[in-house]
Amino acid sequence: MRITVFGTGYVGLVQGAILAEVGHDVLCVDVDAAKVEALRAGNIPIFEPGLEEIVKRNYAAGRLQFTTDAAEGVAHGPIQFIAVGTPPDEDGSADLTYVLAVATTIAEHMTEPKVIIDKSTVPVGTADKVRARVAEVLKGRGSDGESDRGADRRFDVVSNPEFLKEGAAVADCMKPDRIIIGTSDPESEELLREVYAPFNRNHDKMIVMDVRSAELTKYAANCMLATKISFMNEVANLAERLGADVEMVRVGIGSDPRIGYHFIYPGAGYGGSCFPKDVKALIHTAREIGFDPKLLQAVEDRNDAQKEVIFAKIEKHYGGDLKGRIFALWGLSFKPNTDDMREAASRVLMEALWEAGASVQAYDPEAMEETQRIYGDREDLTLVGTKEAALRGADALVILTEWQAFRAPDFDLIAEKLKAPVIFDGRNLYEPARMEKRGFSYYAIGRGRM
Repeated sequence: MRITVFGTGYVGLVQGAILAEVGHDVLCVDVDAAKVEALRAGNIPIFEPGLEEIVKRNYAAGRLQFTTDAAEGVAHGPIQFIAVGTPPDEDGSADLTYVLAVATTIAEHMTEPKVIIDKSTVPVGTADKVRARVAEVLKGRGSDGESDRGADRRFDVVSNPEFLKEGAAVADCMKPDRIIIGTSDPESEELLREVYAPFNRNHDKMIVMDVRSAELTKYAANCMLATKISFMNEVANLAERLGADVEMVRVGIGSDPRIGYHFIYPGAGYGGSCFPKDVKALIHTAREIGFDPKLLQAVEDRNDAQKEVIFAKIEKHYGGDLKGRIFALWGLSFKPNTDDMREAASRVLMEALWEAGASVQAYDPEAMEETQRIYGDREDLTLVGTKEAALRGADALVILTEWQAFRAPDFDLIAEKLKAPVIFDGRNLYEPARMEKRGFSYYAIGRGRM
């Protein structure tokens, strides 16, 4: 099937590439000419395991193409995915400027029936706004004389939210847990069943519902996961003050199948492009309709506070005297297997350390270029090529991303290269008793030392 995807960001590029991988004819449209040229040359703007090979393979096979020509994209096929960004406004609401701009573009150029699919994460009611925008533009075109005579301009707007995990997006797209389709149009449903048939063979993963329920499903899913994380971080703070070990508590409650082990790992707070933005957006939506979202606000407040916990431990350990100290930092991305630093705990910590007069020597397997892009050249930030190089002459080691390469390091080497054997672990990678036996002052999350 011929499919158009507007937007070659994280969602659009992954979705387009995977649709091409199973045989669809996919054309990705982006307004950024430099990005389009880079994609044609095989240069992928994001790090996502397995994505580069899939993009290159399908581009070479002719199943995946890239263009800046919106008219070409609209003409390409009956399926039009909108997968552009919805950045948060200052009040936390999702900015629909780009979504509605694409809707306008589709309406300006369409000459045959289209199914317009909201793939971007958007607030409840967005499909109605897209539908209204397309109808408005088409109505204006209806008075343009001969240009559209005979054109069939029927359309439907469908909600089809993505549920991709950064770092595992390719696998999530190839083997989805569920495929949410929001539509009341049987023809649109049948068309989407054809699109997703290659991913739906083992058992029927497609869940069809009304558009608004589909839109809310996306926000509810991410907010539920964020709630589990913030709840566990709340318990971690209690554990520290009560003399308990939150990791033992985690195993104890996770063994209950009603709770499970997923998303109950305490740490330095969640980040990335989804959870923080989606929690804020649902809070904003709730307040717009006169509802006070007490639980969602608590989730956000706990997460904001959690990102300051490691700095508080550092400040307490050194008696508030951080000026001139150097800290080795392992992990800059908000989670492993990505270079995404949006809302990352590392940013909160580094900025607090700099404000206190300290310096940072940082290493991350993938996020070094992104760190350089965000912060530029600074005297108090040194980006190094290995995790060992970050240790040299530092007062302490701080860990904020649970990359595999950090899980079993050479502790003798760490002690040798640091000025003193001190570790602040924001991801609970090591056992406190073992670290104390090795002679380290070891601070984790919810595991004894405060």
